[in-house]
Amino acid sequence: MACSASTPLLFGSPNPKPSFFCKSSPIAVSPLSPSSPIKTLTTIPNSVSGLRPSFPARASRPLSARPRSSRRSFSVNASQLPLVGNPAPDFEAEAVFDQEFIKVKLSEYIGKKYVILFFYPLDFTFVCPTEITAFSDRYEEFQKLNTEVLGVSTDSVFSHLAWVQTDRKSGGLGDLKYPLISDVTKSIAESYGVLIPQQGIALRGLFIIDKEGVIQHSTINNLAIGRSVDETKRTLQALQYVQENPDEVCPAGWKPGEKSMKPDPKKSKEYFAAI
Repeated sequence: MACSASTPLLFGSPNPKPSFFCKSSPIAVSPLSPSSPIKTLTTIPNSVSGLRPSFPARASRPLSARPRSSRRSFSVNASQLPLVGNPAPDFEAEAVFDQEFIKVKLSEYIGKKYVILFFYPLDFTFVCPTEITAFSDRYEEFQKLNTEVLGVSTDSVFSHLAWVQTDRKSGGLGDLKYPLISDVTKSIAESYGVLIPQQGIALRGLFIIDKEGVIQHSTINNLAIGRSVDETKRTLQALQYVQENPDEVCPAGWKPGEKSMKPDPKKSKEYFAAI
């Protein structure tokens, strides 16, 4: 999946931004303290120019401690694998939003919002714009669920801006309703275990982070496989349901309004008897 060169920049007029973003001129990505590297095996499609079929990848996965509220967090004492159940690695980086460069810091959402954090390989590619625009087109649905959406790639903010200023019919993004974060240092992708070191790009990782900053869900697709906004939203709704109803769990394919289950040998029979 080759990446074409960025188009010339045509800066648009600034528009008002949400209050939780602040403008920043220099690119600033806070370094994340490394932990023991973990070897994984990543298979890459032959369609990606210059890549071999498979190679080992190394990823550092730091886990930063966060204060917890009295509300049930569904956090577990997980090891470095997986990240699910652990605090999400914090970061601060420059992003493009509303035709401007802004600063985004993940920890600023703690205690306020859920976060959908997704990584994609490169700007000006093929599967990526279909995912990015799909999340933007349905952004209001996530807003109603008190959730922010953040997209990340290892491209520069200048490449992000050029892509946003390119029309969708020409393979661009057009205006987006959420920020695109620049991870030029690769530190964010590395901390979330999705970096392909030899290529300097990220796999299609997606993480749902709850209001306490704990990762509650993750998926990682290879480069050629796009993700589903419907499934992301369904999983988010299931997470919010069990956090609001801690004595219940959600069975396979659960959707809002459907019957949940009691995690008890006897009480669970009520669910199985009803299906």
